[in-house]
Amino acid sequence: MRGFFQPDIESMPRADMTRLQNERLASQVRHVWNNVPYYRNLMEAKSASPEDIKSVADLHKLPLLTKDDLREAYPHGLLAVPIEDTVRIQSTSGTTGRRVVAYYTQHDIDIWEDCCARALAAAGGTRRDIVQVAYGYGLFTGGAGLGGGSHKLGCLTLPMSSGFTDRQLQFMCDLEATILCCTPSYAEFLAETIEESGLRGRIKLKAGIFGAEAWSNEMRVRLEEKLGIKAYDIYGLTEIAGPGVSFECSEQAGLHINEDHFIAEIIDPETEQVLPDGSKGELVFTCVTKQAFPLLRYRTRDICVLDRGGCECGRTLAKMSRLMGRSDDMLIIKGVNVFPSQVETVLIEFGLSANYQLIVDRVSHSDTLEIRVELSPEMFSDTVRGIERRERDLRERIKNILGIAAKVTLVAPKSITRSEGKAVRVVDNRKL
Repeated sequence: MRGFFQPDIESMPRADMTRLQNERLASQVRHVWNNVPYYRNLMEAKSASPEDIKSVADLHKLPLLTKDDLREAYPHGLLAVPIEDTVRIQSTSGTTGRRVVAYYTQHDIDIWEDCCARALAAAGGTRRDIVQVAYGYGLFTGGAGLGGGSHKLGCLTLPMSSGFTDRQLQFMCDLEATILCCTPSYAEFLAETIEESGLRGRIKLKAGIFGAEAWSNEMRVRLEEKLGIKAYDIYGLTEIAGPGVSFECSEQAGLHINEDHFIAEIIDPETEQVLPDGSKGELVFTCVTKQAFPLLRYRTRDICVLDRGGCECGRTLAKMSRLMGRSDDMLIIKGVNVFPSQVETVLIEFGLSANYQLIVDRVSHSDTLEIRVELSPEMFSDTVRGIERRERDLRERIKNILGIAAKVTLVAPKSITRSEGKAVRVVDNRKL
């Protein structure tokens, strides 16, 4: 079954990989130039044309794309094929309720599933394994990506989606799942529940593939001890494909990038200059095989380091370090991207103060979000029932915008501590 995801690619000599990337990049730039007026206009503004892009060394000549571009071009402005040639969308939330929509042809889905199959194989997966996918299905990419990768590998797939913990544990025990795919925080909650329920002896898991939110090496150690597994990191973005853009191998010394499909760069987030390998900076990706939504030089805002020095596992694919932070103010809560500006937009819509705080915590291994907002003196004099109604309406609106529930607390005027410098909008109490 490994023929589906080409193990020869994973150990390809660097010179051969560079030649492959050069070919695919030149072809992709022509595809985007011919079919995406939005990006062609950006290229022309930078005096770039397809004739200028002959190799990876020419990438810097292309303009950078940001999430703002994706919002501005919503819904079809970056689509590079006729919409009748697409078969699916996946989506993530936007800062003002406008979502980022990524399109896929069947070819794109096949590539994405191949990448996820590689991740599963790197975690020791074979067609004899039973893969329990407890990432969410639907517009979120987690369930679709790992589920499809599991099929490609030939595994029996349990498409559990997230939540329903009693059912998760029943299937995990009765069907003897061997690989668990979910967010690390949910994995920790499952581990705690397994221990409390006395089910540890019935668990047959050998590996876990965890992503969609930040997690520390200390958390990895806890999960490995509690579940008796080896815990692997996986990385991806809806805009680029989903999980499987990069993945950890058994060495757990960085995440291998599927370089035959995604070219990685590191830039200085301030100057936008390309930095040499080994430098800490912002990760930028270029899709060289996607048909429907082929982003060129997309700024991920994720901070990391690139290493093309090979790996003890035998793979020659470049590696990215585990994420070291963000170049913007995005938070990842329950696997969902959340920007303070999303909340601020809603508060302004409701005529509320721009003085607010997001309190992020982790309770029983699950992320929680509380939004504290100052009332104006006039609003504070309202009845208790009136304030409760405002809180309820805000909760509903916030959930519609963010896609996750949040506790909303309206507080007295001037009760949120002022800062002499930049306002402290986020208090993240999680121990990741």
